[in-house]
Amino acid sequence: MTFIKGVDISVHHEMEQLGATYYDDGSPRDAVQILGDYGINSVRLRLWHHPYDDDGQPYGGGTNDLATTILLARRAAQQGMGFLLDLHYSDFWADPSTQVKPKAWQDLSGEALEQAVYRYTWNTLQEFRRHDLTPELVQIGNEITGGLLWPDGKLDNIPGMIRLLAAGIRAVKDSDPSIRTIIHLDWGGDNALYRRWFDPIAEAKLEYDIIGLSYYPFWHGTLEQLTTNMNDIASRYDKDVLIAETAFPFTTEPYDSEMMIFTEAQADTVPYSIDPQGQQAFLGDLMTALEAVEGQRGLGFYYWEPTWISLSQAHWGKEAGIRYLHKNDSAANVWANLAMFDYRGQALPVLKTIRDF
Repeated sequence: MTFIKGVDISVHHEMEQLGATYYDDGSPRDAVQILGDYGINSVRLRLWHHPYDDDGQPYGGGTNDLATTILLARRAAQQGMGFLLDLHYSDFWADPSTQVKPKAWQDLSGEALEQAVYRYTWNTLQEFRRHDLTPELVQIGNEITGGLLWPDGKLDNIPGMIRLLAAGIRAVKDSDPSIRTIIHLDWGGDNALYRRWFDPIAEAKLEYDIIGLSYYPFWHGTLEQLTTNMNDIASRYDKDVLIAETAFPFTTEPYDSEMMIFTEAQADTVPYSIDPQGQQAFLGDLMTALEAVEGQRGLGFYYWEPTWISLSQAHWGKEAGIRYLHKNDSAANVWANLAMFDYRGQALPVLKTIRDF
């Protein structure tokens, strides 16, 4: 399998609708074409079940419904890229702290919920096939360290969680046996966590294909800890491994007065300079670590939201989405200093590092 040099561009359609412009060496160009020209060979695309409120107001953060995901998958295919479908099994963001059932499934539990997972997964893949856009990889949930589809699939109910995962995996394989399935957690440098999580999965003989890891070096441990974990879980569970999410900042300078995920206060948490050269060095080291996973089991990486640049209203959620998750957070474009394009939309040198690897 070709080493995956991937990006998650799930927010990109919304960025373009808001007027984002991207440049390579000063010339305005289509961002997806720019990424393809620098060797990006796959995209990761999240899918939300129904990211709208009862009045039809979009939740934002890309508002990644099926139509948007198909549009982005087609854009990638036109550049010769493959794609990973990231099924959140939620109407909005799903992550270790938030795994909310889709509104349409709120009253379902047990076998009825498992059947809903199966039908939704199978029908979704059939719709992609109808558009000649079959994914190579499918994630069964997003960062499900605490389980999925709470409370039924919460980690403290491992049998229920496994049944829901099995329903999604079975639907993928029934749709197309060649599609490889991924189980994705965060904290990529925490080997003890991965053993605690995957040991019961192995005992239950869940038939997935790949372990996906999120690895942000300012949150998830050192690169050495990541490397140790990847080698251990690849051998222990006989699985390929994939960095499903990663990113690194190119500056700590804020954009206007926007709040940023990574700030100057965190600069000492990573062994790289916080500038374009540090971003290059980090990703070069990560690719080297993946290539060195024992048994050639390191499949590659997906860089999270490289086109989420500094742009007014390009927030993680609109008012409807913030209300839906009952968040007190302000709407903000918190990711702009972790993109692969600078605040003016100019392609950063990290893309050359990817191309030349």
